[in-house]
Amino acid sequence: MIIIICMILLLIVSSLLLIHMPETSGLSIPVMIMLTALWILLRILHIRFVHLFETRPASYYWLLHALSLYQPYVWEYSRLNVTNTVMSKRKLNRLVTDKWVDGWDDPCLMTLAGLRRRGVTSTSINAFVRGVGITRSDNSTINLDRLEYHIREELNKTVPRAMVVLHPLKVVITNLEAGSIIDLDVKKWPEAQSDDASAFYKVPFSNTVYIEHSDFRMKDSKDYYGLAPGKSVLLRYAFPIKCTEVILSDDKETILEIRAEYDPSKKTKPKGVLHWVAEPSPGVDPLRVEVRLFDKLFLSENPAELDDWLADLNPQSKVVISSAYAVPLLKNAAVGDRFQFERLGFFVLDRDSTPEKLVFNRTVTLRDSYSKGGK
Repeated sequence: MIIIICMILLLIVSSLLLIHMPETSGLSIPVMIMLTALWILLRILHIRFVHLFETRPASYYWLLHALSLYQPYVWEYSRLNVTNTVMSKRKLNRLVTDKWVDGWDDPCLMTLAGLRRRGVTSTSINAFVRGVGITRSDNSTINLDRLEYHIREELNKTVPRAMVVLHPLKVVITNLEAGSIIDLDVKKWPEAQSDDASAFYKVPFSNTVYIEHSDFRMKDSKDYYGLAPGKSVLLRYAFPIKCTEVILSDDKETILEIRAEYDPSKKTKPKGVLHWVAEPSPGVDPLRVEVRLFDKLFLSENPAELDDWLADLNPQSKVVISSAYAVPLLKNAAVGDRFQFERLGFFVLDRDSTPEKLVFNRTVTLRDSYSKGGK
């Protein structure tokens, strides 16, 4: 044992010297690999390198032979390339140092720190890597949709639902008494059992609720499932409402608020289903949160091939909504907690959050079939 410890110490000193000598820094790699093997008491049978290093095995083997160390087989593979982003360390460093992004953990980046801050789980990443496999081809670029598929598959099974309205439009329920609050039980998961109290959360329903601005139109159509004058929709987990009046600003273009009536009997069966957030008490705004909508970092699928690749940055890769409304459930969220905001996507509470203002990062959107039609 003493001899092994002495060998490890000798190899550490030798490799550190090699690292700090520019002419021999590459030779330190095989030594450090063998150190790792000794440290975890395992023999490394194979080593995998990006094939940019494929000219070096000869020097690796020479040094390991000179040190009488085991010579593991070196197998080269291509770098994992994903559409609409860059994976080169040189380009990533340029984005960070020139402040095109907010650091190595910017949620727009495909770094592990960035993916973690965006709310991507290790399970999703591992499933994605297993799915794409390993190749030596430089022409292989994996579509970002494939990674997003694995993220959705994981989060859809594991995170609770909540309701958040990004662009609130005020709706006043005229046939519900002001100050009247109805507490509703809302499912955290679609398959929640009625006898499991932990699978539900409370949502107040009052005579002032907020829906998405995009869920209202002045003119109805057959393929539209949102709210319109004279039309009914179902407020998810609550009651059907029917638009009875639209209050416009002086310019007759800006919608100030909607007047509606609700059906407490729930006999009305509208096709459209909308998410919503209500005032918890008269005159008190719902929980206000900041929501950061992250999208593809670059407009082109392969920006690395462009001469001026920085000009291809997507100006909409990060959109900040500072005054979204959320249900009270989110008030007790901790940094790193993930949620599905119904009809919007999957989100994670960011470390920039404060007790006064919660900040949520969008991990990934929902499938198109979920985001269309309010279902």
